[in-house]
Amino acid sequence: MPGAHLLSTPVPIRPLLPALLLLTATTVQHVTAQDGPERRRRHYDGNARPYYRGPVRLTLGAGAGLYSGDLTSGLGEQFVGPSLSAGVLYKVRPHWLVGGEASYIQLGAKDQLPERNLAFRGRNGAAVAFLRFEPLRDEGAYADPRRPAALVKPYLKAGAGFLIYSPKAYNGTMRPDDNTAFLGSERNDYPATALVAPIGAGITLRLTSQLNASIEGTYSFTTTDQLDDISPASGRSTSSRNDGYGQLELKLEYAPWRR
Repeated sequence: MPGAHLLSTPVPIRPLLPALLLLTATTVQHVTAQDGPERRRRHYDGNARPYYRGPVRLTLGAGAGLYSGDLTSGLGEQFVGPSLSAGVLYKVRPHWLVGGEASYIQLGAKDQLPERNLAFRGRNGAAVAFLRFEPLRDEGAYADPRRPAALVKPYLKAGAGFLIYSPKAYNGTMRPDDNTAFLGSERNDYPATALVAPIGAGITLRLTSQLNASIEGTYSFTTTDQLDDISPASGRSTSSRNDGYGQLELKLEYAPWRR
């Protein structure tokens, strides 16, 4: 049938690609031009000074993870592991930013009580949302800056989220290796989940209008005493106080769409 022949004929897509690419590029250029700074919505602070919200900043961090719990809260017994993070930041008004972040943190430590001869290694993932406060005024946050943007800005942050943790305890005083015999788990549902509340502080250095570098330290409170797989549940510890962990990271903050 003629109709069936028409339906079975393949549509030549390849010759259309250059036209589609040209149309897409033209559309993006037009939208960008219409969305310039002079067309962005202005907001006003308590002193009637105008500011723009944003920009969106993508963050990437790397550093060290530190543990605090039944085994130790000191640095001497730590098996320091890597801490990696990726997230996003958004300015909602001068001094205030909101953000979200996903992290991978490896923790480990040996016992501060030699007679117990315990140690652990834990691999953990966290996802948190937070609020960040920059106490110093930055003229770069306003739509009518009166001075150049600040080069250095300290900040405080606090947030909440959840943690996925998977620890392994063992007897010894060294980092585990392929020959380490791990103890039986205190629970049979690892990886387990817990709530987490990070608080921290940092300092940001402005490198360019689109790129910042920060050094940041945070401590996260958790709702579990088994971050190290050592608790009264198995008799390995007599303390029921919840564990926590710290992160010390160097971060880059990049604003790809900054106007």
